[in-house]
Amino acid sequence: MRYALIPLICCLALAADDSQINWPSFRGEKASGVWTGPATATTWNAEQPANVLWKTPIPGLSHASPIVWGDRIFVVSAVRADGAAPLKLGLYGSGDSANDSVEQSWKIFCLNRRTGKLVWEQTAHKGQPKVARHTKATHANTTLATDGQRLIAFFGSEGLYSYSLDGKPLWKKDLGILDMGPEKELQWGFASSPVLHSGKIVVQCDAKQNPFLAVLDARDGREIWRTSRAGVSERSWATPAVENIGGKLQVITNGWRFIAGYDFATGKELWRLRSEGDIPVPTPVTAHGLLYVTNAHGGQAPLYAIKPSAAGDISLTGTDRTNQHIAWSEQRNGAYMQTPVIYGELLYSCSDRGVLKCYDARTGKRHYEQRLGEGTAGFSASPVAAAGKLYFTSEEGEVFVIKAGPVFELLAKNQMGETVMASPAISEGVLLFRTRGHMVAIAESSLKR
Repeated sequence: MRYALIPLICCLALAADDSQINWPSFRGEKASGVWTGPATATTWNAEQPANVLWKTPIPGLSHASPIVWGDRIFVVSAVRADGAAPLKLGLYGSGDSANDSVEQSWKIFCLNRRTGKLVWEQTAHKGQPKVARHTKATHANTTLATDGQRLIAFFGSEGLYSYSLDGKPLWKKDLGILDMGPEKELQWGFASSPVLHSGKIVVQCDAKQNPFLAVLDARDGREIWRTSRAGVSERSWATPAVENIGGKLQVITNGWRFIAGYDFATGKELWRLRSEGDIPVPTPVTAHGLLYVTNAHGGQAPLYAIKPSAAGDISLTGTDRTNQHIAWSEQRNGAYMQTPVIYGELLYSCSDRGVLKCYDARTGKRHYEQRLGEGTAGFSASPVAAAGKLYFTSEEGEVFVIKAGPVFELLAKNQMGETVMASPAISEGVLLFRTRGHMVAIAESSLKR
């Protein structure tokens, strides 16, 4: 369904800076989750027209986030041949695989950013899934990446694909069976999104057998280097980061048993930090000259602020929470699924149970701890920030809008009307949500013309 107000939208005001428009990968530029422009919506209900620009159906099941380049939105989905796929939400500890092994089509959809109308769609792969997935996962968890020249899709065991922004297939590459899970008999699916940097693609494949990190040429998929992760990380669902750390361009990986940094040019390991949370999901992010990494599960849920001096084994020993390479750390941060967001001088980190903690990003001083909601809903989507506000979304589709600052202030609770597992994107003041069945564009009514 699209609302009747769509024909009234002639255009959205164009920004002079492309950074106001483009959201090229998971959580935008460098996975920061921060949009720096003005005027994003505070209140809405996605089942009513107020502040809803458009709402477009998307078939299938996917937890991948939308991305934006220019006037186009790109999003993926796994579409079952025989109807709706099963999905189990909520707070539970079962690690079972879903009963979802029937034929699927792995699809890419391109929408017009202003109207939500479908521009093109492509089917990258069709067949039965090569590995099973978790009951709360999908067969299309990974977010696309683009540099404005090409569109990169990574569907784990179903392959790595490159398209033009007009939907023309450029190349594809089989990276083998990527069986992910915390134990031999458990299959949870693949979720590490590709990263594009300087014409190269970074993929983190911490599978049970032969885990590896690799960099490929974005022009043709040619492998430039591959580094074994055996003994470094037995499992990870985290998207890697590419950052300049200590004057050297590095690939930063969240993993278990170790968080580690690698030389972007050669794949040589530069440093490692023993991880305390044994199911890594959040992406490493940087701000204020520090690298922030968090993970959870297995009784631990740490958050680390790592200095650019990191070299060799920088692991904490005994009861220490700092050392010469770790500025500060919090042993009980609690973030399992969500990547933290650093907005201004503050770091915001939320657990899968909706417990939000706010820290001074430079020192680790905790300003507040506050539960979002009633504690009965799970929180899997990572937060984003814009216009002095932060947006946290529960699996049940309730969006909590928090005022940025060291004191907790809830500005609004908004309904999406559907399950939401994907992190939103932001472009020109428009919040773009992928719900279970739709792409939804949310904006202040002043953006409608």
